[in-house]
Amino acid sequence: MAKAKNKTTENDASVEDFLASVKDEQKKADCLELKSMMERITNTPAKMWGTSIVGFDQYHYKYDSGREGDFMKVGFSPRAQNVTVYIMPGFERYPELMENLGKHKTGKSCLYIKKLDDVDRDVLEELVQGSYDYMTKKYG
Repeated sequence: MAKAKNKTTENDASVEDFLASVKDEQKKADCLELKSMMERITNTPAKMWGTSIVGFDQYHYKYDSGREGDFMKVGFSPRAQNVTVYIMPGFERYPELMENLGKHKTGKSCLYIKKLDDVDRDVLEELVQGSYDYMTKKYG
């Protein structure tokens, strides 16, 4: 049986061109701010993952099922309704930060923010830093 391949992989598409194509000016400004913050935290350049995710650094995973692959440690994507910030370990380990973050919604490892002005930027930075540190400690 052939191994399933990830649809979302790192590629050489231009992050700058992608972000320049974001039509909503507030969302574009928020994404540029997130890019700058995540580059500072990870000390790695932004890379495109698939066609619509900006990711930073990467890790290799292997599930008990045998499926394995590479994925970004942190990232974001400008979506139609909001900006999605990818916090790969999820949110259970950050209850105080989540309580103090501000207006947001979450999925398994997705943080949905309408605009950065809705959240406390310092808390968001702590959350991204904590997530990145956790992923780096766990996966190298």
